Amino acid sequence: LKIFVRRPKFVYLGEQIKTPSIILSNHVGAKGPVKLELYLKTNFRFWGTYEMNSSLKSVYRYLSNIYFYKKKHMPKTLAKIIGFITCPFLKLFYSGLNLISTYPDVRFRKTLRESLQTINSSQNLIIFPEDSSSGYHDTLLSFYSGFVVFAEICLKQGLDLPIYVMYFKKQQNTFIVDKPIMYSYLAKTKLDKKEIAKLLCDKANSL
Repeated sequence: LKIFVRRPKFVYLGEQIKTPSIILSNHVGAKGPVKLELYLKTNFRFWGTYEMNSSLKSVYRYLSNIYFYKKKHMPKTLAKIIGFITCPFLKLFYSGLNLISTYPDVRFRKTLRESLQTINSSQNLIIFPEDSSSGYHDTLLSFYSGFVVFAEICLKQGLDLPIYVMYFKKQQNTFIVDKPIMYSYLAKTKLDKKEIAKLLCDKANSL
């Protein structure tokens, strides 16, 4: 893949990424995850939607009904054709990413347990928290707050994680990495989880 995917620049506005930590990034379709997987020199695991970490049938349904149709705004018939063609290749690719599956329901507890094991094994988490239900936007609309729930659990267990907000500027092929914010600092603001998520979404847009 490195033959076809150009190496991005990483610009750090503060220190290099420490481990363990939470890294928040925009998605930019497939560009963000692929470039980070290939070129970010730190030990990490992604959070990723459970559909892409399940059966071949589940991957096809997600690609044809959600990713290509709703997020990439392809015509429905074309989305089904492209989803059918790319499904086996993307299933193979994603199976090698060692994703932590995320869920929109009570199964999110599994995500939290596996994430805690990952952090305790000195790995970082890369999370794409943007609301991309209407597609991928250069100006991010909002962040889901699941990462705040996880950071709070870690803090209660004595793990005060730094959170790095990162923004991929596709025209410049550059990741801008902001200075880290310790979660304990955010917790002291007395903001609720949605307000913290909005604060960090605004910070990403400012990059």
